[in-house]
Amino acid sequence: MQLVKTHRDTLLRPLQIVSGIVERRHTLPILANILIRKNGEKVSFLSTDIEVQITTHADVGSGGESAATTVAARKLLDILRALPDGNDVSLSLANKRMTVQSGKSRFALQTLAAEEFPTVAQAEQYNAAVTLPQKTLKHLFNMVHFSMAQQDIRYYLNGLLLVVDGKNVIAVATDGHRLAFCQVETDQNFVRQEVIIPRKTILELQRLLEDLDDPVKLEIATNQVKLTFADIELISKLVEGKFPDYTRVVPKGYKNSFTIGRDQLLRALQRAAIMTSDKFKGIRCILSPGSMKISSTNADQEEAVEEIEIDYGGDSIDIGFNVTYLLDVLNNLKCDNISISLGDANSSALVTIPDNDDFKYVVMPMRI
Repeated sequence: MQLVKTHRDTLLRPLQIVSGIVERRHTLPILANILIRKNGEKVSFLSTDIEVQITTHADVGSGGESAATTVAARKLLDILRALPDGNDVSLSLANKRMTVQSGKSRFALQTLAAEEFPTVAQAEQYNAAVTLPQKTLKHLFNMVHFSMAQQDIRYYLNGLLLVVDGKNVIAVATDGHRLAFCQVETDQNFVRQEVIIPRKTILELQRLLEDLDDPVKLEIATNQVKLTFADIELISKLVEGKFPDYTRVVPKGYKNSFTIGRDQLLRALQRAAIMTSDKFKGIRCILSPGSMKISSTNADQEEAVEEIEIDYGGDSIDIGFNVTYLLDVLNNLKCDNISISLGDANSSALVTIPDNDDFKYVVMPMRI
């Protein structure tokens, strides 16, 4: 029975959309597969890792019958990528095997029953719904994602806090050493809701969201979040736990501040980072009126020193930072200038964008 007959590229796109979350190794072998459901011309492609589920649709069905099966996601994707551009492809099903045919190439793949495929149950009720342009949500995630923890024992840090409050949608991420905050204002009004979206889901959304004005609908339930945009539906479980109070982490009232060109500081830090080691990423910043000196050393007694003239008239401060945390934020920002505010050598630094209260980045000092 023929399932699909279409151009290679038309079939490749939905497979690329859903294959991102498929893990190579699983306790359940069927989770290495994608679920393909055909109903006349409409064909849906679904993948899940139990935590996240992605579904997309395409009008590529052949014939009027209905059918469903599951097949190895990576193998099918690799086959399609390896086929010549512009070729037609057909997928057909017989005796628990799927045949992929294109020109004189033919592949037979094992399938597993669609009934055995574990799909994520949708929440019965969503407490809040937010509609934003895709590029706005992508921007929100891009501004904070690099501060998410990776495999931290405090599991609630391995994700991103999403807050809807009044007219604002806020994203916050922290790994305990630095914190990034970004907000966007909408024309909608929300009752305050807070959820922690897992790290894997955020990284997947950054891959799928495009820089378009097309809307994305985000629905929040007590234990899951659902995003619908273009022809994609993504459902993700949430991280349970209490996220730290970010309002207490962001310092207020610092008197020592200056504005510097983002690119100028980025280049100086990249050069200083060359002399740091993999184990110790510390750099030293010495601020004095009119100048900022950045230095780094390593176990071989090698040294790098960068001096930058700045418009600064505050206290003299000698402070250390993990250079990776500074490079992360500078690489992600797209503005020309940044403002840096400091208390003293033992207080965290605050990085902001001049004349813009929507972004804040706090980084803890380190002993050098």
